[in-house]
Amino acid sequence: MTTTAPLADQPPVSKQGAPRLLIVEDHPLFRAALVGVIGAEFPDAEVMQATSIDAALDIIVARDNPDLILLDLSMPGTSGLLGAYRVRAAAPRSALVIVSAHDDSRIVGSAIALGISGYIPKSTPKAELAQLLRGILDGEVSLPKRFRDAAAAKKGQADTKDLLRHLGQMTSQQLRVLDMICRGLQNKHIAYELDISVTTVKVHVSEILRKLDVRSRTEAIIALSKLDFGKQDHAAVTPAARESGS
Repeated sequence: MTTTAPLADQPPVSKQGAPRLLIVEDHPLFRAALVGVIGAEFPDAEVMQATSIDAALDIIVARDNPDLILLDLSMPGTSGLLGAYRVRAAAPRSALVIVSAHDDSRIVGSAIALGISGYIPKSTPKAELAQLLRGILDGEVSLPKRFRDAAAAKKGQADTKDLLRHLGQMTSQQLRVLDMICRGLQNKHIAYELDISVTTVKVHVSEILRKLDVRSRTEAIIALSKLDFGKQDHAAVTPAARESGS
């Protein structure tokens, strides 16, 4: 019987030798479906659950790296693949698998550049999903067949790698602030959400711009558009994301 951890910061300790999996998914029906597949394939597994990127990061900090993380790209409180990058940075030893309804080749390519162990469409039949998860836990990499040699996927990887180099210089708090900037939050709102001063937020913003090698919040948002599959046009920046950010 699968041990399913509650949506909390302190999941129960897994049984010795049993795989530890973290599901990061905000849709309860699909989350339940994943739990069912895992329970049938790995009866002794420990399954932890999070409904947001921040909740997932809290679990990772509290429980160290799970063996496998299943992550939906369309999560609240994050912009595109930046949330996946934050999870990847926090759990470098975990096998990270994207489970998504998005199947655009460039999105897949960008995800591959993050160092993922798999990209699984949500339409994958349960039996096939179970087989793929088994292979990934055994060290395999699983990608949709039509993307393995796709030129668009390779272009997505190339476009993303330089950006990832810049993101790799940032602290976890700076990545969180950057995510909020991309969502259009002003400095005072970021300060409120993180329970820090506006002055501290401005320091983080300055460091973020320096590490991205850009001059403004607008340029930062445009740079991050490579990881934001939800926005097709970043030229029209919302008022909250203007340079002052106050």
